[in-house]
Amino acid sequence: MYSLAFSILFVSFIILTLIVRFWLASRHIRHVLTHRGAVPAEFAEKIPLAAHQKAADYTVARTKFGLLALLINTLVLVGFTLLGGLQWLSVEIFKLTGGGMGYQLALLAAFAVISGVIDLPFDYYKQFGLEQRFGFNKMTRGLFFADMVKGALLGAAIGLPLMWVMLTLMDKSGGLWWFYAWLVWSGFQLLMMVLFPTVIAPMFNKFTPLEDQSLKSRIEGLMKRVGFASKGLFVMDGSKRSAHGNAYFSGFGANKRIVFFDTLLSRLQPQEIEAVLAHELGHFKLKHIIKRIVMMFAISLGFLALLGYLKNQVWFYTGLGVDPLLLPGQSNDAMVLLLFMLALPVFTFLFSPLTSIGSRKHEFEADAFAARHTDSRDLVSALVKMYEDNASTLTPDPLHSAFYDSHPPASVRIRHLNAAAAA
Repeated sequence: MYSLAFSILFVSFIILTLIVRFWLASRHIRHVLTHRGAVPAEFAEKIPLAAHQKAADYTVARTKFGLLALLINTLVLVGFTLLGGLQWLSVEIFKLTGGGMGYQLALLAAFAVISGVIDLPFDYYKQFGLEQRFGFNKMTRGLFFADMVKGALLGAAIGLPLMWVMLTLMDKSGGLWWFYAWLVWSGFQLLMMVLFPTVIAPMFNKFTPLEDQSLKSRIEGLMKRVGFASKGLFVMDGSKRSAHGNAYFSGFGANKRIVFFDTLLSRLQPQEIEAVLAHELGHFKLKHIIKRIVMMFAISLGFLALLGYLKNQVWFYTGLGVDPLLLPGQSNDAMVLLLFMLALPVFTFLFSPLTSIGSRKHEFEADAFAARHTDSRDLVSALVKMYEDNASTLTPDPLHSAFYDSHPPASVRIRHLNAAAAA
């Protein structure tokens, strides 16, 4: 009875999520196309009509492509769960391995490989169809597949040992396994923050010290004013993959480093680069990074506690199309991880605007921080160029933006900055 009720609930949320996503996408497309013919008044003197129309066409194309991917992914989700895909995969791997930890790791690895194969055509088209059509792709096919292989090997080298630890905790550490697993997961996340900038990122991109002494002096002056210590200023060869540009800082503790895309440096003036960096430093100085980490850890603790409950509920397995292994000495831990990972987004999508609220608040605060330490007009000028260069629409549908965008719409954000400049 509980199994059937959960199956009905799962299907209901899938349908509801699909309806909401298609409704939001259709609103977004209509809104963007309605405003395609004219640049918004506040940008009329800064962005050409051709660039505005390119952004509109790019946005519409990406949204339509996203709908196609959504449909396929939903079919795959149903195939893995209610239609018995995971059940079949589990049985076949159990035949080969005979159970135990080898069975569990093999099940996770097989699922990852199958999911990667399904995603490959979409990733390929996005890079060499969509991005290529709008002039953003700079990646060769050789680099695309090299990245894919390198990412798969890195994922296996990091993921399989981590999963072995998590599965061991689930099996051996009793009813509070989820708390111990949370401690391991949190420690792993912190470790990745330390290792990513110096070990992982250089496997995919080349990072060279910033050589422009004038720009370097300007940035070091900004860091001194705001009290930010960095391991160095680096330029990343983002142009070998994409024409999109950005700047960020990565790392944790004493391992922090500031990174500029080479595409960004080629487009912005020194004072604009300084203003963009001041925004990023604002996130650090206002403790947004710490707040996000704490929030991430709190949410993961809640989800792991929920998983700790669902792990022993037969209806959770059978309601998602899987007969759990009830043999002595056999474990369902890998299966419950997969089922939880597949089901969770279905039930949480409608809460997306709640996460966007906090993120947007932080963006406004970081903009205000940048306006206090640099000229807000420089940040406005930089943002306009970045919106133009990245073909980001200036006229998103407000409701669609509330669900999907972590940053405020361009017009709202720049209106706040202009008000700060006037003040």
